[in-house]
Amino acid sequence: MNRSQIALFARVRLFSSAAVLIATILSILFSTSLGKDSLNWQIVLAVIALAIGIPHGALDHLVTLRGSTPKRMTVFVVIYVATALISIWAILQWNVWGFIAVVLMSSIHFGIGDSAFIAELDRLENRSGHSIPVLAYASAGGMLPVVIPLVNNRSTSALEKVNSNLINWHYGLTSEILIAIAIISTLSLMYLISRKRYRDAVDIALLAALASFAPPLVAFSVYFGCWHAMRHTARLTSMLPNSLKAYEGESAIGAFKSAVLPGLPALFGTAIFVIFLAGFSHQDVSNSFLWLSLVTIWALTVPHMIVTAKLDRAALRSQ
Repeated sequence: MNRSQIALFARVRLFSSAAVLIATILSILFSTSLGKDSLNWQIVLAVIALAIGIPHGALDHLVTLRGSTPKRMTVFVVIYVATALISIWAILQWNVWGFIAVVLMSSIHFGIGDSAFIAELDRLENRSGHSIPVLAYASAGGMLPVVIPLVNNRSTSALEKVNSNLINWHYGLTSEILIAIAIISTLSLMYLISRKRYRDAVDIALLAALASFAPPLVAFSVYFGCWHAMRHTARLTSMLPNSLKAYEGESAIGAFKSAVLPGLPALFGTAIFVIFLAGFSHQDVSNSFLWLSLVTIWALTVPHMIVTAKLDRAALRSQ
């Protein structure tokens, strides 16, 4: 089983790295051929990537309350959904401050989650002596794909398409934010290399390239769906009974499918919910679909982050 787990984690890591590299190259090609202001291809890539990522948080109840009674499970789901709905209301009510809170929260969640993925891979490979430096990796790995795309000179048109109220969310401190993250990322790379964490340094370099060359919508969406969600799903396979059975049969692909398929209803449910939300908001669905989709995903990140914090701590303590 351990061999199959290592194979799956390695494949997922390769896929996420390749997806980010391809998205970066496509962004350069499309921006050059179609113009930097072209948004259609960005929206297509963003919707596809977001769709890939949505199911990964739909199994939080199964992972957190394994073996619990139906009553306790129901209470958990009600609280989880209520937290997400309150978060949706807060972001829609206070666009800018809600957005800032989401940016900070997502940076922390993504950075720590990715560190936990690598820590689990280290444990599976019995790697010792060069454990992942969490602070160095998580700080750069979380901020690069989330913050940088939102303060570069291409973010204005994207944010205008999503929600014009967010254009000046940084209150003009773009240069200061860019310099701070550039320093943090440089120090992170230097420290990872000094610790002989060369593959982790490649991760940081890839995320820096994505954040620098891909438009904001593409950068965040590809990171969320093809990097963070894929790696989180790989971690779920170590906890789900059907995935563990597949591992026993030496089927890494079967283990991954068992962690993906139960979450697919969440994808369709999210799409339906966003359409209804647009209707209740009295907005044109075609114009507001992307904004409301992002709001829903950001809101779901709140209870998801709370739930996965315990799992992340356990993974990082075990390294």
